[in-house]
Amino acid sequence: MSDSETLFEIKGSIGLITLNRPKALNSLTHGMAVAIKDQLAVWTKDDQVQAVVVTGSGEKAFCAGGDVVRVAQSYKAGTDEWRAFFHDEYLMNVAIAEFPKPYISLVDGITMGGGVGVSIPGDFWVATEKTLFAMPETGLGLFPDVGGGWFLPRMPGESGMFIALTGARLKAPDLHALGLASHVVASADIPELIEALSIKAIHCGNCVKDVLDAFHSDPGSAPLMEFVDGIDEHFAGFSVEDIISGLRADTSDWAQKQADIMATKSPTSLKVTFEQLRRGEALETFRDAMIMEFRIVNRMMEGADFFEGVRAILIDKDNKPTWSPATLADVSDEAVAAYFAPLGDGCELAV
Repeated sequence: MSDSETLFEIKGSIGLITLNRPKALNSLTHGMAVAIKDQLAVWTKDDQVQAVVVTGSGEKAFCAGGDVVRVAQSYKAGTDEWRAFFHDEYLMNVAIAEFPKPYISLVDGITMGGGVGVSIPGDFWVATEKTLFAMPETGLGLFPDVGGGWFLPRMPGESGMFIALTGARLKAPDLHALGLASHVVASADIPELIEALSIKAIHCGNCVKDVLDAFHSDPGSAPLMEFVDGIDEHFAGFSVEDIISGLRADTSDWAQKQADIMATKSPTSLKVTFEQLRRGEALETFRDAMIMEFRIVNRMMEGADFFEGVRAILIDKDNKPTWSPATLADVSDEAVAAYFAPLGDGCELAV
């Protein structure tokens, strides 16, 4: 296989994108985001390409997220690489969401953060028995970006808020039950599925769905469904404090576990994420969500928690971040609102 970080191939009537950093769990780099965005622009005008399929190389991951360690290093070094990464990653997310042909994500393995952004905005999201999905950003002092402000509030009930605040890790049965995964396919069948799509996609329309339907297998029972009522009850709270208070008042093991999990997250990230999803409910387009998220991420980089989260989780790996501010009570409504303010002329996301 080529040493290129991203491989592009026209296979029959599909454009095939392969994320090609298996040793790094296919983590997304700035160059990958730019390459994918540019290639989609080319394939939009190529009549041979009737659909696009994205997959990951290696046995472990589709895409484990963005290269946030490099982002943190860039900011600390005073370079503008971090801003270019987020800017172009978000433009890639928009390009996927607005791509005029079927976009099919074969999510075979670990998929978090940036990996969600390179897949969820498309038309079909295919999980396998190896899929492990999460938006873990509140534990990194960040927020669920790459379109989280768009798709999470549009999930059933309060499941999106639950996923965003807790960083819950989900597998194929839950992903299908929640509507994130349109289909579930055996990992071993992925090469055959790609071949079938390359042949059938020439007459698109419903034929892509027909092919995916033919490969779809019963994902089995979804463990999370046992707790749907609790999720909808507790995560509909008026604030993060309200959610945690409700969970603490519920004596069930499940509720106590969720409250304990949230207690480990960045207080700033929790409050900003809550506001992101509530505002996201009212947005009219995916582009609007990405403009909002670019404002948030610029402000997040000015704080301390993202760098502390990267240190504790990814560099030192002591899993003991010291958040600042340290409590929810110390994060004011005014401070949260500032994350959403316009950036000013020439600084907004150039969509």
